[in-house]
Amino acid sequence: MGTAIRRQIKPENKKQMKRRNFLSRMTQAGGGALAARVITPGLLANAPAIITSAQARPLTPFGVMSGDVSADRAIVWSRTDRPARMIVEYATTESWQNAQRVVGPAALEPGDFTARVDLAGLPAGQKIFYRVSFQDLSDSKLVSEPVIGSFRTPPTGKNNIRFVWGGDVCGQGWGINPEFGGMKIYEAMRRMQPDFFIHSGDTIYADNVIQPEVKLDDGSLWKNLTAPEKSKVAETLDEFRGNHRYNLRDENFRRFNAEVPMLAQWDDHEVRNNWYPGQILDDAKYTVKSVDLLAARAKRAFLDYTPLRFNADDPERVYRAYNYGPLLDVFMLDERSYRAANNANRQPAENEETVFFGSAQIRWLKQRLLASRATWKVIASDMPIGIVVKDGKNYEAFANGNGPALGRELELAELLRFIKRNRVKNVIWVTADVHYCAAHYYDPAKAQFNDFTPFWEFVAGPLNAGTFGPGEMDDTFGPQVKFTGIPKGMKPNRSPKDGLQFFGAVNIDGKSGMLTVGLHDIGGKQLFSVDLPPQK
Repeated sequence: MGTAIRRQIKPENKKQMKRRNFLSRMTQAGGGALAARVITPGLLANAPAIITSAQARPLTPFGVMSGDVSADRAIVWSRTDRPARMIVEYATTESWQNAQRVVGPAALEPGDFTARVDLAGLPAGQKIFYRVSFQDLSDSKLVSEPVIGSFRTPPTGKNNIRFVWGGDVCGQGWGINPEFGGMKIYEAMRRMQPDFFIHSGDTIYADNVIQPEVKLDDGSLWKNLTAPEKSKVAETLDEFRGNHRYNLRDENFRRFNAEVPMLAQWDDHEVRNNWYPGQILDDAKYTVKSVDLLAARAKRAFLDYTPLRFNADDPERVYRAYNYGPLLDVFMLDERSYRAANNANRQPAENEETVFFGSAQIRWLKQRLLASRATWKVIASDMPIGIVVKDGKNYEAFANGNGPALGRELELAELLRFIKRNRVKNVIWVTADVHYCAAHYYDPAKAQFNDFTPFWEFVAGPLNAGTFGPGEMDDTFGPQVKFTGIPKGMKPNRSPKDGLQFFGAVNIDGKSGMLTVGLHDIGGKQLFSVDLPPQK
C-alpha cells in the first residue's frame, strides 16, 4: 500500500500487488493487544482460503497502523466491520520469504471491532513487511482482503535516524476536504520516509463540529466530508470513537499510517477544550456534565484507535519511553490526566493546586532520564513551555506571564534543575498545541529562574486544523524566539487552504551524532533548520 511500497516490488509481482493495493483502499484492517500465537512458516499452507465475493468478506476500511516499535517488538493495529479474528503475516522481504503468521485476537463489539497484535522476536534495524486480514467468526471461509504495511525496527548501532512530529487534526471545523486533496500534510511527511511519527496530541477534536461547507474569506467554499459523530460534541463512547474513525477516512492519513509507526500522546481535544480532572461543565452543548465521565470514554476511544502497547501495571497510562538505539531516547509525557484544575497559576510554593505532571510521572521521568545512555533525549510534551496559553482568566499550560517561577512553573523548574545538577546532556523538547510552528532557545542568562542548562523547544502543527498565533511569551525560563512560521498580523483560524500547516522533522547523523531540526510547511518545504552538535 502506498507508492513507496510499490516501487520496491519485483516486476513479476506488480500486477498482483497493484490489484491488492486497489482492493485494500476499498477494504482495510482492525486492532486489541492480546496474546497471539505464532505459526511456523511451514503451516502457512493451512491458512483459510480467501473467497472471491468481496461483498461477503469482512471489510477493513481504516487501514493498518504500527506503533510502540522497539528493537525486537512492535504493535500492529487494524479494524474490521464485524466479529472476526485478526491474522498478521510478516517478513523481512517483500517477497514474503520465510514469512511468519500470527493468529491474533478477536475483534468484537466491546472494542469497536479494533484489534492489535504485539509482534515479538523481531530483528533490530530491519524493515518489516506485514499484512493484516480478518477471518469472519461466523464463517471461517470468509477472510478479508489483506492490507499491507511496513515499519523499521530501531537499530542497535549508530545509524541515521529520522522522525517527524506534529499535532492538531480536524480542528476548528476544518475537516477532510477531498477537493483540496484531503489532509495533504500527511503525504508530505510520508515522502520524508521517517522512522517514526510523534503524534503530539489533539489527535481528534471531539468538541468541534464538522459542517458540510465553510465559507472562506475569498467567497469560495471549503467542503468537508461529514459524519453523524461529527454533527455534535462527543459524549458517548461511540461518538468519541467516531471522531477517530472520521480522521481515518482520509487516504493520506491511511497511507502514512501503513508506512510510518506512530508514538501517540493525548492533549485536551480528545475530550474537550482545556479540560481538567474533576471539572463539572456549565455548557449547554453537553448533556453529560462530568468531565471525568467524558474523559474516561475519550481515553478508551483513544486507546482503541492508536497503536499503543498497554502497560501491564496500568493499561490506561499514556506516558511512556522509547529507545532508538545508542543515539536516541524519546520520552512521551501526559500533561492532561494528572493536573489540578486550571487556575490563576501564581502560587509561590508547590501545593495541590500546582500539580501538572503529577508526582508519579515526575519520578518516572527523572529515573528514565538518569538511566538513559542515549546521546539525545527528546521530551515530547503535549503543551509548550514558554508560550502563555489562557483558559479564560486562568491558565492552561505552564506559563503564567513574566516573572519568577510560580504555580505550575515550579514543577517544571524542579525538573530543569534536576537535569542540570545530574548532568543530563543533549535534551530537547518537541511540542504542538498552539497551531503554529516556532523554535525557542531557553537561555538561563536571560531568565527569571536560571538554575538550568540551556535547551531548545520546537513547536509544530497544526496538521489539519485552524492556524493561530503567535502566542505571548513568558520570560520565566528565558525563551528566545529564533523562528516563527506565520506572518505578523495574521487573522486567526486560517484554513488549511492558506498553507499554514506545519510539521517538524528531526534527523540524527549516525557518524557525528549531529541532530538537525527542521520545520516544514504543508507541502514539505523547509522553513527553518538548526544543527545541534552533541555535548560530550
